[in-house]
Amino acid sequence: MDGRDLPWPAPAKLNLFLHVTGRRADGYHELQTLFQLLDHGDALRFDLRDDPDIVRRNPLPGVAEQGDLCVRAARLLQREAGCRAGVEIQLDKRLPLGGGLGGGSSDAATVLVALNALWGTGLSTDELAELGLRLGADVPVFVHGHSAWGEGVGERLTPVEVGSHWYLVLVPPCHVATAEIFKAPELTRDSKPITMPDFLAGRGRNDCEPIVSARHPEVAEALRQLGGQGRMSGTGACVFAAFDDEQAALSAWPSGWEGFVARGVDRSPLLDRLAVERDAMSSSRDAGG
Repeated sequence: MDGRDLPWPAPAKLNLFLHVTGRRADGYHELQTLFQLLDHGDALRFDLRDDPDIVRRNPLPGVAEQGDLCVRAARLLQREAGCRAGVEIQLDKRLPLGGGLGGGSSDAATVLVALNALWGTGLSTDELAELGLRLGADVPVFVHGHSAWGEGVGERLTPVEVGSHWYLVLVPPCHVATAEIFKAPELTRDSKPITMPDFLAGRGRNDCEPIVSARHPEVAEALRQLGGQGRMSGTGACVFAAFDDEQAALSAWPSGWEGFVARGVDRSPLLDRLAVERDAMSSSRDAGG
């Protein structure tokens, strides 16, 4: 298979901790978090069109076209870059909706990064991240493609080297709406900012976890299954635990639970796929193709 025929990855993320440090006048919340990218996620394929149509080949059940982040990302890039080409998008959806793993945001980031290359729109990574922020607070970390310390609404990013861990991720049979959790009156919004050494010393937590656990018993049970090691990602519903190796993670997987085991990565596989595309384009130009 030619490298350019490979799908474009849209990796999952975990929030290794999530502190809500304040609430802004516009209603958005100030956060601190540590984004850990995984080597597991969705995958996308793109077929370019000569007309400007953006076409979904396999729409997600229950997701209208105007709410589809892949379509919205493609149209946003097309509009902002003045591009007259179109595309057909095929999404292989592997990450759960409402799971706190950033699936929709990662899909949108992959659309922006891939089509910027395939359409030749020439935007910088920072410009793509700015577009991504219009689609969702988690999109920029996936555009930049590196595990990162996040602040603000999650868009102020400092790349970090988290190290190599394996993660067991459990997927409870429920969907958690992010807006519901951030509107919850019982959510604490005054966590004191911490530093990376604080986190490494065990001072990180997920401020949303008590609210989600109380409203969604399935999440509380998943955390119980993982004992003291478990933590919820984002606003849920998925929970995870870290291990030193793959076998230890597999051995801890409780019977009867949906989930997966994945390796934490500091560099996104999306960047590797982008490098393949750029190399192929360069070779084609050199060959006069």
